[in-house]
Amino acid sequence: MKAHNFSAGPCILPPEVLRQASEAVINFDGLNLSLLEISHRSKNFVAVVEKTQALIKDLLDVPAGYSVLFVQGGASLEFVMVALNLMKKDGGKAAYTDTGAWAGKAIEEAKRQGEVVVVGSSKDKNYNFIPKGYEVPVGMDYFHCTSNNTIYGTQMKEFPKVDTLMVCDMSSDIMSRKVNVADFDLIYAGAQKNMGPAGATIVIVKDEILGKTGRDIPAYLNYKTHISKESMFNTPPVFSIYVMMLTMQWLKDNGGVEWIEEVNRQKAELIYNEIDRNPLFKGTAEVEDRSTMNACFLLNDESHTETFNEMWKAAGVSGINGHRSVGGYRASMYNALPLESVQVLVDVMKELEKKVG
Repeated sequence: MKAHNFSAGPCILPPEVLRQASEAVINFDGLNLSLLEISHRSKNFVAVVEKTQALIKDLLDVPAGYSVLFVQGGASLEFVMVALNLMKKDGGKAAYTDTGAWAGKAIEEAKRQGEVVVVGSSKDKNYNFIPKGYEVPVGMDYFHCTSNNTIYGTQMKEFPKVDTLMVCDMSSDIMSRKVNVADFDLIYAGAQKNMGPAGATIVIVKDEILGKTGRDIPAYLNYKTHISKESMFNTPPVFSIYVMMLTMQWLKDNGGVEWIEEVNRQKAELIYNEIDRNPLFKGTAEVEDRSTMNACFLLNDESHTETFNEMWKAAGVSGINGHRSVGGYRASMYNALPLESVQVLVDVMKELEKKVG
């Protein structure tokens, strides 16, 4: 029996996607060639790229005038590319919120290119809430935020209106809920949470904002390069993009983002209700900012740790150890994790209460 996979990343994938991908590794598209050995410029794979882009545009209702790109390097490279492509060469300034480890890394990379103004931070509370009520100063080249913080289990429920370019790292909650792409000028996300396996990064960028910094940007780091080369400037991560296509088709076939948003709401409600009800546990994030993707919680009495660990492992649960920055447990509930898996974990929490309560 497959484990109940709560891993924070790479993500769980739908069983049918895994089956289709495994078949393509042996024989892709009836070519009697493996997906792993075909030319990335073959018409068969070009069709995969085009279909994946079309599915993303459809699922997120991406407006005209935006490009959907596939690049590599994860969000970590995007921290650099965003600053290079949007921050002016002379006197460049950008506003950032500091809501977790990855937001902090984005800030440090942007500082290498210009001035960074941190307009809101939850660092003093170990990132257990999302800052609110901040103002973005005038004269910023762009504003950058991180929508979901996997380590700390917090998530932005609303996005501010700003008088500059709006940029968001949606690596760990893209495709999990509806967003109005038109409210953003650039969205980026590693594929490995809700979209597919690690290796590809998706960028959704408004074409007209590019080429205005006065910088001589290295070719690979320039978004305009990837637009002009249709994400084929260098050999793309073929397998990752193909599995992303399968995953996006799975999402569309089941009802799209609206459908999965409701499923994700049910999963989050189920586990948070148990965390709040069960006297053995407590959540780490402020209630209003709790993530639907990553539920972080602690045992009130750590003497029960060994017993609880034995119980959830025996139940086939995998990947719920918390990050060292928070400790305790983290149940990552990405799109493909079924509600039944969350119920298994909740049942274990109830059983622990009966056993030691």
